[in-house]
This record gives sequence, structure tokens and C-alpha cells, in this order.
Amino acid sequence: MSENRILLVEDEIIFAEIIEEVLTDAGFTLRHAVDGQAAWEILDGGDIAFDAILLDRLMPRMNGIEFLKKIKTNPRLDQIPVIMETGAGDSVSIQEGLNAGAYYYLIKPFEPKVLLSIVGAAITQYREYLSMQESVKLAERPFAFLDSGVFHFKTLDEGCLLADFFAHACPKPDKAILGLRELLINAVEHGNLGISYHEKGDLINNDQINQEIARRLDMEENRDKYVEVVFERKADALIFTIRDQGEGFDWERYLDFDAERVFDPNGRGIAMARTTTFDEVEYLGNGNTVVATVKIQPTT
Repeated sequence: MSENRILLVEDEIIFAEIIEEVLTDAGFTLRHAVDGQAAWEILDGGDIAFDAILLDRLMPRMNGIEFLKKIKTNPRLDQIPVIMETGAGDSVSIQEGLNAGAYYYLIKPFEPKVLLSIVGAAITQYREYLSMQESVKLAERPFAFLDSGVFHFKTLDEGCLLADFFAHACPKPDKAILGLRELLINAVEHGNLGISYHEKGDLINNDQINQEIARRLDMEENRDKYVEVVFERKADALIFTIRDQGEGFDWERYLDFDAERVFDPNGRGIAMARTTTFDEVEYLGNGNTVVATVKIQPTT
């Protein structure tokens, strides 16, 4: 496994030392900056690639929100996951951070296990994103000749492969692949296999998610289930209709980043797909069908 590098942006030295001890004992490599300005100078130098940024909210010179906004406007840095530290009950600041792109949160003071769980979830998401970029660069682009098609898949690996393929139909494949994977993975995990939001969080925290997915895929009642994806190319849009064979879910609460769930290691996929990949995301009926639209330049 490659080295996990964390940029810690924290002006409270004692608190920074505690975080550093927990993370270095777990095998992470840390670089500490005492405020947003110092952290920006490190990132702007470009000498070190970081896998996640652990960011305090209140700091001198450049505060956490100002620093976050600078990151999100830089194409070289905008996908690095940012974990924001905040005080309990600070809902206004949490929402402000979500709007600026901080999708992971920790409440001060936090337990070492929670710190490791959230940092691990953020880095896993980022590593998956980097892997997606490589697959996009290496793949062919036969999708340009396809106007419509119906596809079926059963496993996560098959869904990820199909998402990589679909991404090439989109104007920005490197951005599209993240949202496509999230929706297809969601159709398997939460749809066909019935893994609930809270179950997935517990499985991630206990490092058992992959084993449980494999177990449920092998259950007799799930072996024949599949996800159907209908692709349509219109004059001004690409339309992906994704339908699983599950019982549906309460999809309304997952369309946006919810301040009540920002401290969990999961639950960001649909909102990220909606904000980073698709121009429209619409769930139908009980939630086992989603229609995702990517707008394109009209053909002449």
C-alpha cells in the first residue's frame, strides 16, 4: 500500500500534537501547518502530494473556509478530500463548510477511533477517484458511436467497469466517472443487497463492508438480481436510467449534503453525483429507479 500523506492545518499546537500521535501511530505521514496561509504555501509549492487535508475552522491569517474555497477553485487540488474540524452544535459553520466542499467532519474533541475512521473513509474515496482517472485515460472511446443501449450487471466490479465505459460518452469523462460509479454502486449495495445506511456505516467502521457484500451476493435470494441501465443519447443531453430490484429507499434526504450526517463515514455518494457529475438527478417512485442527465452541446 502506498504512503498516506495528510496535511494537518491546525493552530492549536497541543491539539495538533495529539492528532499527529494518533495518525502517525496508525501509519500515516503528516505535514503540519499552523494556519490556512501556511498550508496554502505548502500546497501552492506543489512539492508534496497529499491524500487528505485535516482542517481547523477558526485560525488566524486565513481561516478554514477561506482556505477551502481556494482549494476548490484550483483544478490541481479540488478533489483532495477535506475533513473539517468543528465544535459540537455548530450547524451554521457546518452548512457553510458543506457549501464550500467539505464533505467530511469531526467534532472536537474526537475519539482516536472516530478520527481514524473518517480519515480512512476520505482517503479511500480519494484513492478510488485517482484510480478512476487512470481507467479513463487508458480506455478507448467507442461510446461516441452508441445512441442507445440496455445494460445489465450484478456485482460492484461489473458496475465500476460499466461506469468507466459510460464516462466516455460524457463531455468531461474524468468528472463523470465519480458520479456514475456512485449511482451504480448504490444500486447494488443499497438496492439489490438491501444494505441500509446505518448498516454500511457500521460495516465500514469495522472494516467488514467487502466481506458482507460478498456474503449477500452469494445469498440465494440475491443471486439472480441485477441492475439495469438504459442509456439514451439525445440532441442536447445524455440520459442514464438506472433501475435496481430492491424495495427502494427514502431518497429525498440523500440528494443534498445533510449537516446531520457529515460525521458519518458514508452517505455522500448521491449528493456528490448530483453536484459533481450530473445536471439533473431524479428518483422515481419508491427510489429503486433514478434518471441522471448530463447536458451536452446540441448536435447540428
